[in-house]
Amino acid sequence: MKKIFLIVATSLLSLAAVAQPKFAHVNFAELVQLMPEADAARAALDASNKEIQETYSAMVEEYQTKYTAYQQKASTWTPAIRESKEKELQGIVTRIQEFEQSIQTDLQQQQQTLMAPIQKKASEVVNTLAKEGGYIYVFDVNTALYIDNAQSVDLTPAARKMLGIPEGRTLESLQQEMAAKAAAEQQQAAQGQPAGE
Repeated sequence: MKKIFLIVATSLLSLAAVAQPKFAHVNFAELVQLMPEADAARAALDASNKEIQETYSAMVEEYQTKYTAYQQKASTWTPAIRESKEKELQGIVTRIQEFEQSIQTDLQQQQQTLMAPIQKKASEVVNTLAKEGGYIYVFDVNTALYIDNAQSVDLTPAARKMLGIPEGRTLESLQQEMAAKAAAEQQQAAQGQPAGE
């Protein structure tokens, strides 16, 4: 009888240990930002920003050129020509203002469109790892108030590997890459050369 009780007790303890909930955590923002696909998305957004800046600069230059001509010649124009030129200038100002308002919305929409599949892919990898590991919850370290690393497994390294993120790449190294690129572009702009030449 004691043997049966001992076997049952041992079995219950083993079952309780196996049935204990398993928790994991991941740095989701790190995964998304460091994925190779995120580099392509940033490049596309940078290209859009450059086009926006070029368009905006051309609009401002057009306004400045026409405003300078207006100031120089306004006294020699008839009232009808002066009124026409003033309306033209006001039209340019209105276009510039409308452009400024719409570009922010356009850029946000483009960013969401580019990042959605990247976030989905990262989420699918985390879900796969969670299911394979038998975890009942996976917390994002950026939103959790507290994580006990002794009782929660960090899935970030495994997810990084599955997503093809190079081993030494970090958010800090990404920021350094982006800062170096911005500095190079500013230096080229100061020298009057288009970036990338």
